[in-house]
Amino acid sequence: MPEFSSDYQKMLLTRIATDSDRDAFRALFVHYGPRIKAVMLKAGADQQLAEDLVQDVMLNVWRKAKLYSPERGAVSTWIYTIARNARIDKLRRGSSKPYEDLDDVELASEEADGEDMVIANEISGRVTDALSELPDDQRQIIRMAYIEDLSQSDIASKLSIPLGTVKSRMRLAYGKLRSTLEELR
Repeated sequence: MPEFSSDYQKMLLTRIATDSDRDAFRALFVHYGPRIKAVMLKAGADQQLAEDLVQDVMLNVWRKAKLYSPERGAVSTWIYTIARNARIDKLRRGSSKPYEDLDDVELASEEADGEDMVIANEISGRVTDALSELPDDQRQIIRMAYIEDLSQSDIASKLSIPLGTVKSRMRLAYGKLRSTLEELR
């Protein structure tokens, strides 16, 4: 996955605006969804409200991608402004209680610190090693499911094997991976 730089984010948003590119939207959603939820939880929202707000925000990103103007700020600023406004709107509609503005909420840096990078590299290495220990047929199915994002039915069609075989190989692979990677939990 490419580094999630400002230019990469702008390119994703442009693809959404011009081509309604679902893969570009998925990349933004995967990156910003958890961050928006964390901000909403930190600002006092419960789990359900935070998840609802993430959905509202990302739906607005999809709908309003054409309105983004790079001259007015970074993609992250634009998305967090949508989040702030969505939260305020939800609070205004839901109650007469005063609300806390997101401007006062401190965000953790999106940059990984050294310790996080070391841990991530160690986990990545262990997962790679565990995957390399799988038989080729199981590794291929796991790769198709998680890297190519194919459903079990699509995998069965692509490999010309029964769906039950795909499920069986996947179950066997999960069992081996679980036992190998159990200590990472």
